[in-house]
Amino acid sequence: GRLIARLLKQSQFARVVGVDVSHTMLERAAQRLHIDEMSDRQRARVDLVHGSLAYRDRRLEGFDAAAAVEVIEHLDPARLPAFEKALFAAARPKVVVITTPNAEYNARFTDLPPGAMRHADHRFEWTRAEFTVWAQAVAERHGYAVEFRPIGAVDEALGAPTQMGVFRRCP
Repeated sequence: GRLIARLLKQSQFARVVGVDVSHTMLERAAQRLHIDEMSDRQRARVDLVHGSLAYRDRRLEGFDAAAAVEVIEHLDPARLPAFEKALFAAARPKVVVITTPNAEYNARFTDLPPGAMRHADHRFEWTRAEFTVWAQAVAERHGYAVEFRPIGAVDEALGAPTQMGVFRRCP
């Protein structure tokens, strides 16, 4: 709900859709956004959708941009091809932003045991090299170019806590 709230403050976004597999998370987002208190005009700009990014969903097609913020690490690795197909082959937004933890940076968290992941629901956490290989292959398969950016303070040896791939569909 936080990203949606920020996007709704920007007038250039005509419609913002949030997707989650969890009804509970969708309810929390609706509460955080105060959807029941929104004006009709504002309410028409936002939609919270129950669904999964691992399945093609025609409701998600035709958008200019998509953001999967701290999402992929919650998918079983075997489901990544389905996610890729649903987002890059079916929905095909012009721009896709994907963020995910940088596993190398975990060494900076003193309360995180070596080899542990940041969240109990994470199925994997990638190093910068692993994310780069995956993202470049996805971009190549679906006609996108990808640029990588750090999120957070950059440790010279370990990189930033979060890594981001910005995919732009090639003409």
